[in-house]
Amino acid sequence: MKEALQSIQPAGIADNHSLFFSPGDGTKDFGNVLHEVQEYISGKYSSLIIDGETEDGKAQVKRYIGKYLMDHRVAVKGMTDQQLVDALYTEMAEFSFLTKYIFGTGIEEIDVNAWNDIEVQYSNGNTVKLDEHFDSPEHAVNVIRRMLHVSGMVLDNASPAILGHLSKNIRIAVLKTPLVDEDVGVCASIRIVNPQNLKKEDFVKEGTATGEMLDFLSECLRYGISVCVAGATSSGKTTVAGWLLTTVPDTKRIFTIENGSRELALVREKDGKVVNSVIHTLTRSSENEKQDIDQDLLLDMALRFNPEIICVGEMRSAEAYSAQEAARTGHTVLTTIHSNSCEATYRRMVTLCKRKYDMADDTLMDLVTEAFPIVVFTKQLENKQRKMMEIMECEILPDGTRNFRTLFRFRITENRIDGDKFIINGHHEQVSRISDSLQKRFLENGMPQEVLDRLAKGGVA
Repeated sequence: MKEALQSIQPAGIADNHSLFFSPGDGTKDFGNVLHEVQEYISGKYSSLIIDGETEDGKAQVKRYIGKYLMDHRVAVKGMTDQQLVDALYTEMAEFSFLTKYIFGTGIEEIDVNAWNDIEVQYSNGNTVKLDEHFDSPEHAVNVIRRMLHVSGMVLDNASPAILGHLSKNIRIAVLKTPLVDEDVGVCASIRIVNPQNLKKEDFVKEGTATGEMLDFLSECLRYGISVCVAGATSSGKTTVAGWLLTTVPDTKRIFTIENGSRELALVREKDGKVVNSVIHTLTRSSENEKQDIDQDLLLDMALRFNPEIICVGEMRSAEAYSAQEAARTGHTVLTTIHSNSCEATYRRMVTLCKRKYDMADDTLMDLVTEAFPIVVFTKQLENKQRKMMEIMECEILPDGTRNFRTLFRFRITENRIDGDKFIINGHHEQVSRISDSLQKRFLENGMPQEVLDRLAKGGVA
């Protein structure tokens, strides 16, 4: 970049001289400079800003910014020429000060509560209120609009509530006036899903679950037992589900269905060649009802693609009925759901299924418990640690009654407040062994006898 700017430097200016101004020149406020340069660039090179996805495009935009600053001898106090060019480019083509947090490491969520109130939640559970903020409500709206442009969404008075995405693993939910107050400008939740690609060892090290619990869930998915991961927002259920899918052998065909933005990246390559079999799909919302593609429709399409494992990113509505139907007809289904316990998960499924067919609750309960024998409940505790609180098996007895068997759970042994900190201690323990009926299903689905023997005795390979 430095060389590129120097190449347009007029003759007669010494190399060691400042590119834009001499020490005696006056300086301007950054906001005024931004407005001035924005008008210039948008009037002459707006297509570069919109299409500047490549490194060459970015460099070209920065060259034009640099030339304008040099020609008009513009400076901002406390910033070098290169810092000013980079800062102006970030404001115009990227996402202002949020850029470094959106694409930083160890960050899970960015919450814009108002134009002057922004919080960042880190993967270790810490939440930090930023000193940085937007210049005004209008500035905040403009930056958020640029984010939504990535997913082709338009934020205006006709569409003041938007769900979009920035990349495969970054989703954004936005509200603007008149849904929020004028002096707030805009509210946004930017969610960065599993940017660290956690491994089994990471879950164990952080105390989220034991190796035995993770191995058991992996074996369930491998040998045809459908699993539902439940929990509240930020409980870690999507991260757990994503990791489970990475344990699926390359020979098994996976079909994923996600709502609006892609959080899963399961395609594996070796020596430039794809080695597993994965189809990733996304819903598409449209004002034209006939063009609206929801999870229920994609689930119907999935059955025509010969999948062995179907992942429904999150059961939110009528797709719950289709998901349980798929799980009861020979497909292995992995999904997540918002719920506050393992047992409550089944009742929540029943509620969602009724959005498609108004069937009797008892009938639907029979269906969902047959479809999803294993439910996992995850939770973020008050000390911000994420725990797999329980793994439950729903055993259906010969007389049709259900026996809810807690296989593993997190037992809290200490729960107190020390100053402004929550002190929570406990440990995971195995409570029950798997039922005879689940052992039978494992064996029928190809589980080696030695692996099944370990499971039956309470251990996992």
